[in-house]
Amino acid sequence: MATSEDGTLGATGIAEQEAAKLLGSEVRDGYAEIGDQRLHYVEAGEGPLIVLLHGFPEYWYGWRLPIKPLAAAEFPVVAPDMRGYNLSSKPDGVAAYDIDQLTADIRGLIHERGAQSALLVGHDWGGSVAWATAMSHPEVVDRLAILNAAHPRKLSQGLHHPGQLRKSWYFFFFDLPDLPEAVVHANHWHFFRHFLRDAQPPYTQEELDRYVEAWSQPGAATAMINYYRSSVRTPPKQAEAALRPIKAPTLVIWGQRDRYLGEELAEPDHDDVPNLDHVERLPGASHWVHHDEAERVTRLLTGFFAPALPAQNR
Repeated sequence: MATSEDGTLGATGIAEQEAAKLLGSEVRDGYAEIGDQRLHYVEAGEGPLIVLLHGFPEYWYGWRLPIKPLAAAEFPVVAPDMRGYNLSSKPDGVAAYDIDQLTADIRGLIHERGAQSALLVGHDWGGSVAWATAMSHPEVVDRLAILNAAHPRKLSQGLHHPGQLRKSWYFFFFDLPDLPEAVVHANHWHFFRHFLRDAQPPYTQEELDRYVEAWSQPGAATAMINYYRSSVRTPPKQAEAALRPIKAPTLVIWGQRDRYLGEELAEPDHDDVPNLDHVERLPGASHWVHHDEAERVTRLLTGFFAPALPAQNR
């Protein structure tokens, strides 16, 4: 079931199908009550917890390819629908999507799943939330892996250059009232579907149908857009003041054919991420690197997270 803008639970179609029907009986659906929010997630496996945070305009399904291999490598995987997406709560108002609210969700989810800390992975907006969680709640992040999401300082610097501004034009379009919602709904969600066009291999019609079903949940489009509204409206000095050096060992995986982020944004400053392991650049991958190079990404993650496994499991 899905939570609508008014907090009620509405009927859903394809998106309501259990993860087990899509990925097998070892993958389970669940809901976590985090404060006044309800986060839907899928999970699999046993061992040191990995939390997978999706980006825009995806939902947990964006991680469908790595979930089972990671679980098979002795990691329990939890992939939530972040607030505002698919079957999770969709609170009203732009302020509900401030970065502090988003990071509190992730800290709460880790604790709700019975762990004190986790191995955190984020792509796109999920990467932005992962960066921020590692800064504001370092005690819950053991290791950090980022996929095609610039460190906030790098992104802020990038937005001062015309080339990156052209790539990020939709950040500012989404800040307009009402018009973005009308545009994204038009022509059977053409605007959102267009974001996924660079994936190789292309998304299948069945995969796109699942995304359309998620975007069609009551209140989802506005909630997804509110991530951008909140970000654009945050005063630069406030954003700067929130930056902290990240203590966790960090891996960055970067698809070099990213249409939305310049490759110069991939490597964070040493002072911001002093424990950077390395930046793994995948020349043939697009922004949707976890789709394009799923096996490679899974191998990179399992290798990077291997030190967290008990010695007998390595």
